[in-house]
Amino acid sequence: MISVDEALSRLFALCTPLATESIPLRHAAGRVLTAAVVAGRDQPPFGASAMDGYAIRETDHGSGVRLKVIGESAAGNGYSGMVTAGEAVRIFTGAPVPSGADRVVLQEDVTRDGDTIVLGGRLEHGAHIRAAGQDFKRGDSFAAPRRLAPTDLALIAAMNVAEVTVSRRPVVALIATGNELVMPGEAPGPDQIIASNSFALAAMAEAAGAEVRMLPIARDTETSLRFTLDLARDADLIVTIGGASVGDHDLVGRVTEGMGMERSFYKIAMRPGKPLMAGRLGASALLGLPGNPVSSVVCGHIFMLPLLRAMQGLSPEPAATLHGILATPVEANGPRAHYMRARVEHRDGAAHLYPFARQDSALLSVLAEANALLIRPVGDAARSVGAAVNYIPL
Repeated sequence: MISVDEALSRLFALCTPLATESIPLRHAAGRVLTAAVVAGRDQPPFGASAMDGYAIRETDHGSGVRLKVIGESAAGNGYSGMVTAGEAVRIFTGAPVPSGADRVVLQEDVTRDGDTIVLGGRLEHGAHIRAAGQDFKRGDSFAAPRRLAPTDLALIAAMNVAEVTVSRRPVVALIATGNELVMPGEAPGPDQIIASNSFALAAMAEAAGAEVRMLPIARDTETSLRFTLDLARDADLIVTIGGASVGDHDLVGRVTEGMGMERSFYKIAMRPGKPLMAGRLGASALLGLPGNPVSSVVCGHIFMLPLLRAMQGLSPEPAATLHGILATPVEANGPRAHYMRARVEHRDGAAHLYPFARQDSALLSVLAEANALLIRPVGDAARSVGAAVNYIPL
């Protein structure tokens, strides 16, 4: 058995960077930017008012000063003239500050009578003007690689960029295996169960930017498994579920190797998820997950998601871990890293971890209640309440 870190390293070695494509900004949310974006203009492109009020000259900024209002500057319709001594322009938030003006006095700080304003007794230090280019300047760069968040799209749009270069979506083929499985909605036989793992893994992969194809269940025959694997040959990543162990009906290793798979590893020192396999089958990376529901989903978080992120050009890194403290004691851990299902509660500025008492790898109800995986390293000693721990948020 190899360690989780060693398995991840070998998985990343299977990664082939995906091609890029140019897409409209409107469809870029969640995609991985692969080429830097360069601003096509300053933002703001002119000195803009930060408040509603009156644009005046700094030399006229004094209590009791009387000024003549000579025009108006609104967003999208600025005042084209010049502000000279003794003059003011009514201005609104976001509007261009007219030439000659170098201060905006707030509307509540003046008294207006017709075309005349009188400055009140409260004189603020700030000029209330956003300088041209204070957000970004023409030629400034927005770096890649980066998964694009909604606020990123707003920034890129403000740069006057309509299309971005992103990584192609990785195509993931999911193959559940086993005679015991039927799809949700079907009538299972007396010895059958419902195929559930594929639905969680598909949702996880799609949230990570992948295009998912859920292929037909492969039955426990070499012919059926080979047929389904042939359907997945154009996928960037083939994920099999179940059949990766060493039982008489666990055929994934034997069949894929017969089809030319170059195995990278088999068996990992972790729980849940010891029988996990990876390799390359033709142009596809292959990840063979355990069949137990919790094992497959946990391994999806630990291995599938980092692999998909790396395929899209993001740095090859393990799942992000956070720091917390134990809220209940745990016993000493054994020779395999243990990813315990847990509930995390945030209070008093800390994350408090409550590992569930039941950690059986078949208990989906426990996994559904969990919002964290408490990480127990190999050989970790017993821990008491208040001990510092690491966890992966779910």
